[in-house]
Amino acid sequence: MATAASSTCCQFLTSVWSPRAHSIIFPPISKPTHFQPYLATASLQNSAFSPTPTTSSYSPLSVKAQAATPGERQPMLPPYNVLITGSSKGIGYALAKEFLKAGDNVVICSRSAERVESAVKSLREEYEEQRVWGTQCDVRDAQDVKNLVLFAQKNLGYIDIWINNAGSNAYCYKPLAEASDEDLIEVVSTNTLGLMICCREAIKMMLQQPRGGHIFNIDGAGSDGRPTPSFAAYGATKRSVVHLTKSLQAELQMQDVKNVVVHNLSPGMVTTDLLMSGAVTKQAKFFINVLAEPAEVVAEYLIPNIRSIPANGSWKPTYIRFLTGLKAYSQIFSRLAFGARRNRYMLED
Repeated sequence: MATAASSTCCQFLTSVWSPRAHSIIFPPISKPTHFQPYLATASLQNSAFSPTPTTSSYSPLSVKAQAATPGERQPMLPPYNVLITGSSKGIGYALAKEFLKAGDNVVICSRSAERVESAVKSLREEYEEQRVWGTQCDVRDAQDVKNLVLFAQKNLGYIDIWINNAGSNAYCYKPLAEASDEDLIEVVSTNTLGLMICCREAIKMMLQQPRGGHIFNIDGAGSDGRPTPSFAAYGATKRSVVHLTKSLQAELQMQDVKNVVVHNLSPGMVTTDLLMSGAVTKQAKFFINVLAEPAEVVAEYLIPNIRSIPANGSWKPTYIRFLTGLKAYSQIFSRLAFGARRNRYMLED
């Protein structure tokens, strides 16, 4: 059994499977530190499901009244204003729900106006209408992201937490040599260019806010440097997420910025449609059953940890992980030794 377990773990470590940004990566075994991200959304044209609030505890006027001396940092107290990209479904939608449960105000967005409208309607039926707004935004388009910022400022005045969740694998699971031009452009323009644009606009906005802001970049398979066969382009873009975050942290430090922080956020392996659609091998099914969790479970863990960062007044970069190395190894061992979590989501051959 020890030999089988060792062989399986080694095989996993050298070839981690996961088609989505929200997939397993093994980080150093350590207790996660907690920080909070700031979110924003845009597109002023979608007034049908993105109205300016008329009765809300958040007012752009009150924000202006908070104006402080340039460079002075004001306390960041709840409830928080949050913006999440790619949040009309999946882990982004689950994160939005948890923020709303905690009493925060949320802006969601997606490329699809129809999905955003549907998501906003569902959230408003469950929570207060004037606490959630949504708009169409393609993160690959710089003007769309700029409009997202304007939309967030119009409806909430400012954004405390911005979560860069939008990502794509183009639903493509094949060797790089077989990938189409369109698929490669989709993956790189969304995961790399889109992330850069969002970080740029979020930082520019938060530098002007007396409260400052926290930005969280969501990582994925490949971000730890391990290979991602069959979705190499995706893994390469997720590896760049970590580098971009570190570079932005260094830039802000060099500029002596003390009220804007960029963090990493790792949801682990989440049972989204995108993840499940790529589960075509025995190995993939094994690790989904053993390590994956529903978006709701992941969000319930992440949101308190994210919110604790501004609540504690911390302004140091952090890396919040749902699936730590110790937790992953423990679940794999339990499966190999005791058969735990077998066939949780799908039948294994």
